Amino acid sequence: MLVSRRRALTLIKRHMRIPHAFATVLFGSVALGPLSLHAQAATGDPQLAGRIDSIASSVLKSTGVPSASVAVVRHGEIVYAHAYGSAKLDPAVAATSDMRYGIGSISKQLTAATILLLQQDGKLSLDDHVSRFVPGLTRGDEVTIRELLSHTSGYQDFWPQDYVPPLMQEPISPQGILDRWAKQPLDFDPGTKWQYSNTNFVIAALVVEKASGEPFFRFLQSRILDPLGMKSAIDFDAKGPSSVQPIGYMRYALGPLRPATSTGPGWMHGAGELAMTASDLARWDIAMIRQSLLAPQSYKAMETTVLLSDGVSSGYGLGVDVGMMSGHRLIAHNGEVAGFTAENLVFPDDSVAVVVLTNQDAAPADGVIADQIARVLFTTQDATEAKHTALARDILEGLQRGTINRSLFTDDANAYFSTQAILDFTSGLAPLGAPTEFVQISQANRGGMVERSYRVTFPTRTLRVWTYEMPDGKLEQYQVAPMG
Repeated sequence: MLVSRRRALTLIKRHMRIPHAFATVLFGSVALGPLSLHAQAATGDPQLAGRIDSIASSVLKSTGVPSASVAVVRHGEIVYAHAYGSAKLDPAVAATSDMRYGIGSISKQLTAATILLLQQDGKLSLDDHVSRFVPGLTRGDEVTIRELLSHTSGYQDFWPQDYVPPLMQEPISPQGILDRWAKQPLDFDPGTKWQYSNTNFVIAALVVEKASGEPFFRFLQSRILDPLGMKSAIDFDAKGPSSVQPIGYMRYALGPLRPATSTGPGWMHGAGELAMTASDLARWDIAMIRQSLLAPQSYKAMETTVLLSDGVSSGYGLGVDVGMMSGHRLIAHNGEVAGFTAENLVFPDDSVAVVVLTNQDAAPADGVIADQIARVLFTTQDATEAKHTALARDILEGLQRGTINRSLFTDDANAYFSTQAILDFTSGLAPLGAPTEFVQISQANRGGMVERSYRVTFPTRTLRVWTYEMPDGKLEQYQVAPMG
């Protein structure tokens, strides 16, 4: 349940969570009352604020998720912090941006950071074996701390279920978790596979305690939370649901929203124990962007994909997913715990981050909102690109009518647009009607050409259009496909 819903290929491959592409189809018929908007921080870009407001409100309405708290970082600063919807349904309590939400497995990257700080202090090494600090675990003299933090250890996950079993509603000690799950035979030889396991980070938190001589949360607070001014952050694991203002909700299938079942104290230790505001999580993201807390080599270790023993990339660093989104380097993670879901996207090279916290588990709203906001942030707005966008839209609308201006294309592209191709384009596109939105989402160079990608929204579906432009301005390619 404390999961990282990883992105396939360049973004996230979801564990337990409905893929974004299907969210509108599955939830589009959910009827809700009007959503309330509570804006607690302004942005100097009214157009951006309006786009984000529209995204968040629309996704909450379509998914039925009660609320979302959003924070956006641009140029290494928080430029936007708003909350939407209801923190509590009965009686209704509006969500505000100063409310704490559980962040679930996003906590793991902060646990990884405590290990890296201790490595900087000379008290441990990522390549130390687990047995140096936590004896008695299966093959602890072979498994390294790096393998814990990268989910390549082989230790069995104590919480793969998408619900809270009866045992987990009772208190437990971290050692109790290890006695039951980390003394089982490994699921695979260390370093040979990637498999998400919350058990890894319970072990990691105990390593921090042994190496530092302090309780885990106290060390985390003194070395990370306090220095970064993350004043709202609390130990959600120890304090329980009463420590956060929103209620975490869940559904049985398509039934009504109900308060989610919480875990007993001890289960989330090091693996998902934090709750905080979206703005405070954004402060952590800013530190990642500026590399202001850890040493540069520690950030590099965290953000570099760990290779398996056969040389295959795991797609995971230390407590974070690593990949690309529309040509931008992305450090990401998400979380799900006790009726809360969270998405955290950090684009370090662009000084951009998006945080979305919601109060319903097993729902896609956090990821959909975050992805759509990220695409808006990377939309080029200058006049030159507006011209290219208008041209791309004209071509699409022409294809809907079965016409094409061949003077815009190279010989190769004109050969591609055969009579049959145009008939197929028209038969597929014409029934969609006029697009309600046509925006550029990325631009890159490839093969001596400029590649531009666009998101095209229709009343019933969303498509992706991408073009390759030659140096002389002619298009070598014009493609249309469903938006993934």
